[in-house]
Amino acid sequence: MTQPSTFWWQKFGTLAQMAQAAVALLGFVAILFQINEIRINSRAATARQAFLGYNDLAFRNPKFSQPDYDAIKTRSRDEQVQYESFVSYFLYACEETIAAFADKREWQASCDYDLKPHLPFLCEKNKAQPAYLATYSTDTQQWVTASMKTASVTPPDCKLGKT
Repeated sequence: MTQPSTFWWQKFGTLAQMAQAAVALLGFVAILFQINEIRINSRAATARQAFLGYNDLAFRNPKFSQPDYDAIKTRSRDEQVQYESFVSYFLYACEETIAAFADKREWQASCDYDLKPHLPFLCEKNKAQPAYLATYSTDTQQWVTASMKTASVTPPDCKLGKT
């Protein structure tokens, strides 16, 4: 007596089992997409929060957001440290927003605009302590260095050029 032939799909289970496996696979792929979206949205929210924190700090400290760096250098050590912390927070906020919104040029333009008055400080700081800028990402280091070059802020005087 001959055995009934089996169809190719019967070797892998019933049709219902294959459908169940396909649905499970689609569900897994959907979860991966959802996790990626949550990660992107979380990074964007964190970047916005950091930049809002910087804007609040700039609003409360206009002497640091549009600094007279020569005057700051003559003030108390506490005020100099406050200014350095202000610039550090600014760089961190820009680093986060530029990374989170790489496809949106307005964030880069905003950071470029706010960076210019801090270039003399960053030039002097980088000259005295090169490890300072090394605490930021390579992209941020390149951005600051390129901005210094564009604005003609170079050692030893580290003054803003006429640009």
